Amino acid sequence: MKGVILAGGTGSRLMPLTKVTNKHLLPVWNKPMIYYPLEALKSAGVKDILVVTGTNHAGDIFTLLGSGKEFGVKFTYRVQDEAGGIPSAISLAEDFVGDEKFISINGDNIIFESLKEFAEDFEKGDEEARIMLYNGTREEAMKSGVAVMDKDKVTELIEKPKDPPSNLISIGIYMYSPNVFDIIRKVKPSARGETEITDVNRDYLKRGMLKASMLKDKWLDAGDFEDLLHANKETRKLEDE
Repeated sequence: MKGVILAGGTGSRLMPLTKVTNKHLLPVWNKPMIYYPLEALKSAGVKDILVVTGTNHAGDIFTLLGSGKEFGVKFTYRVQDEAGGIPSAISLAEDFVGDEKFISINGDNIIFESLKEFAEDFEKGDEEARIMLYNGTREEAMKSGVAVMDKDKVTELIEKPKDPPSNLISIGIYMYSPNVFDIIRKVKPSARGETEITDVNRDYLKRGMLKASMLKDKWLDAGDFEDLLHANKETRKLEDE
């Protein structure tokens, strides 16, 4: 399988830090944020990786990551001219992916366990899409996509619910078959003017082709100042254990 790291966006919630660098290059404890999704893909055995970034500070991304030789992988880059939502960013990977299944991971997602088991299961299975879930807090659920489960089946997906029916957060790790690009082309922007990844996953859910896997370890997001501070503290604590 191939991998995609989404490292675009404006990072508006982390201004003024993101006036001088890409959000995904900010430190989380002792390394740049983008190293965590990179390590997650490597844990799944993925070595051919597309990095999608924006026009702002793209050079910083290139300087840090280079060809991928230092990390034992091969990087390809695509530049997103303007932010348009996660599906719009994923759509830039169509030529890169070809006819392979792939894993897309948001550049501000931090996990501490291997994706190998989940990736191998998805690659060999007949489902067309798989999401990763994390049992978080009510506050985290209110600003995330949330899944409602009946035993091991997803029954509903809700984007940023004011009153979450569950705390099962759909984190920014998505496994897709190549037909996701046909679905993305049909997705219309939401009220905030961007395409929503929940709409893509709902399409798979309606057709019975969506599965979910639960993270066993901790998940951290680093999209705003509170989350970034929390991620630094938790990562330091976990690495000191």
